[in-house]
Amino acid sequence: MSVHGIRPVTVTRGFTKTTPGSVLYQCGETVVLCTASLEEKVPDWMAGKGKGWITAEYNMLPGSTPQRKSRERSGKVDGRTTEIQRLIGRSFRAIADLQKLGERSLTIDCDVLQADGGTRTAAITGGMIALIDAVNSVFAGVPAAQYPLRDSVAAISVGIVDGKPSLDLDYLRDVRADVDMNVVMTGNNRFVEIQGTGEEATFDDQELTELLALAKQGIAQLHAKQKAVLGKAWPW
Repeated sequence: MSVHGIRPVTVTRGFTKTTPGSVLYQCGETVVLCTASLEEKVPDWMAGKGKGWITAEYNMLPGSTPQRKSRERSGKVDGRTTEIQRLIGRSFRAIADLQKLGERSLTIDCDVLQADGGTRTAAITGGMIALIDAVNSVFAGVPAAQYPLRDSVAAISVGIVDGKPSLDLDYLRDVRADVDMNVVMTGNNRFVEIQGTGEEATFDDQELTELLALAKQGIAQLHAKQKAVLGKAWPW
C-alpha cells in the first residue's frame, strides 16, 4: 500500500436489528461495530432545557488483540478508553445542533472486534454512518433547516514512518512512527480535532503541513465512502 493510500474500507449497514443505527466498519484488519441508540429523554442535568445530547462509549473486546484484553467493568475504565470515548463524543457534537435534536439522547457505542491500528478513527468514521441512520429514524424528510446534523465527520491517522509522511497507519507502522497524529474533519473541510505527538522525535512546520494535507486527502476518501454507503439516506 502507498504511504498516500488508505486501507481498504468495507461497511455493512444494519448489522444488528435492535438499534436504529448499526454499522460493521472495517478498514484493513481493524474491525469496529458501531451502534447508535436513541432515547426520548436526556440526562437529568439537561432536562427541561429543550436540548438533546450525543455521547459515545468505546471499548476493545477481549479478543480484539493477540493478547487477551481484560473486560472493562463499570467504574474501572482505563484512561485511554476514557480519552477516546470523549474524543468520539466531541466529534459528533461538533457537527450537531442539539437544540434541533430536542430532548433526545443519542449514544454511539463503538466496540473494537479486531485491532490493527486506527481504532479511534475507525470508530468516528463508522459511528458517523450509524449516527445518521439513527437521526433519520426520527428526522427523515424534514426540511433542511430542522435537521439536527449540520455536517458529517470522519477521521484518519497520519504519521512519519521511516522518515516519510504516511497515511492511515496500521499497527506495524504505528509502532515504528516517529510522529503519530489523529485528525478529525468535517465534510466541509473544517478541523474538529488534531492529536499529534512525537515519540522520541520532533516535527517542524513543513512536516506538520504535509501531514495535515495527507490527512485531508484520506478524509476526503472516507467522506466519499460514507456518502456512497448511505446513498439516499445521506442528508445533504
